[in-house]
Amino acid sequence: MMRGLVLLGLLLATPVAGHIEKPMGAPAAAARAGVAAALDDSKAGWNAGNLDRFVAVYAPDATFVTAKGLVKGRAAIADRYRRSFAGGGNTRGKLSFETLDSRRIDPTHMLLWARWTLTPADPAKAETGMTTLLFERRPEGWRIISDHSS
Repeated sequence: MMRGLVLLGLLLATPVAGHIEKPMGAPAAAARAGVAAALDDSKAGWNAGNLDRFVAVYAPDATFVTAKGLVKGRAAIADRYRRSFAGGGNTRGKLSFETLDSRRIDPTHMLLWARWTLTPADPAKAETGMTTLLFERRPEGWRIISDHSS
């Protein structure tokens, strides 16, 4: 009986690997850097008025959450933004991001929370909102597989 209680105590005291918060090591730092580079390239596409470059960060099977429902696929996401891209620019203003936090879920998934700002020619008309992006590491690089922006 005593040996059983000692064994039970040891089992209960042994941490489960999946529940331990691990310090950020080189792989996590590399993941964060890769996600940041992908997001920066997308932002540069927006600011250059290049829709294809802007949406290249989305996986072909990405899902975008809107107030009206889900938009599925990179092509549909591009269609949603197309009207903002006209005359070699973006009619809604310059895009910037402030990363608030991120979490590496596993070696191929990263969750990112950020504040986005669109600053038009008249800064008094700037728009700002929040975004939660789920990135997945794919052969072509880090891609957004889920975007919930408001």
